[in-house]
Amino acid sequence: MTRSTTLQIRKARLAQATGAVLIALALAGCATKKDVTTTGSIQPSAASMEAMSASQLDNLERSIGAAYERNPKDRNAGLRYAQVLGMTGKHVQALAVMQQVVIAHPTDRDVLSAYGKAQAAAGQFEQALETIRRAQTPDRPDWRLYSAEGAVLDQLGRSDEARQKYRMALDAQPNEPTIISNLGMSYVLTGDLRTAETYMRNAAQQPAADSRVRQNLALVVGLQGRFAEAETIAKRELSQQQADANVTYLRSMLSQQNSWAKLADKDAKAKPAVN
Repeated sequence: MTRSTTLQIRKARLAQATGAVLIALALAGCATKKDVTTTGSIQPSAASMEAMSASQLDNLERSIGAAYERNPKDRNAGLRYAQVLGMTGKHVQALAVMQQVVIAHPTDRDVLSAYGKAQAAAGQFEQALETIRRAQTPDRPDWRLYSAEGAVLDQLGRSDEARQKYRMALDAQPNEPTIISNLGMSYVLTGDLRTAETYMRNAAQQPAADSRVRQNLALVVGLQGRFAEAETIAKRELSQQQADANVTYLRSMLSQQNSWAKLADKDAKAKPAVN
């Protein structure tokens, strides 16, 4: 195994581990400033759903699913149902729901945005890119769509293009923590953890930063081997159950990184001397 091969494996490992985080964060805000997946004060926001237990999410899924089944063409019910399905890992089902919603509302910008999110979460990155670009309008560009496009481009390995989109998003919405965090995750995917941490810390320090941004910072810190610091960050603002889950995930990531490092070191020591 050559050094370049080892680096490629490490990058692939990082990409696999962080891809879902990146997509979830980047596409969570594809709607306009008024969150169309939330109607009225009794409906939970994405951030509040992040804080729910598994049983609470199951109850919410059943409740919203019943509303959707009563009227599959209802725009808001479909958007909410796809969102909660995505949060419970049912990405194929969420995509199926959004396919029905987009048929009923083919020109709705927010519906197209959510459809792109569902496609990306289901691994249909090329299709997601096309959908997100179709949702964007040159006369009224949406920074959320620029950021979402960047996230998909990152998944396709087109990091330079992705970072250009993030910077376009920041031009339109300066200091937006989700964009800065996505830019940081872009550097994680290419193995540049120091640069990634710089962006993540910037994102976490913004007044509008939420727990998801800080959890991405914890991930980057943990991947660099500073686990105690990562654990401290991971436990902030979360329930004990969520904190334990995040810490377990970080320990797993750190273990994987160490395993790859040991493999590379063993491979280097095993190489015969060249005369």
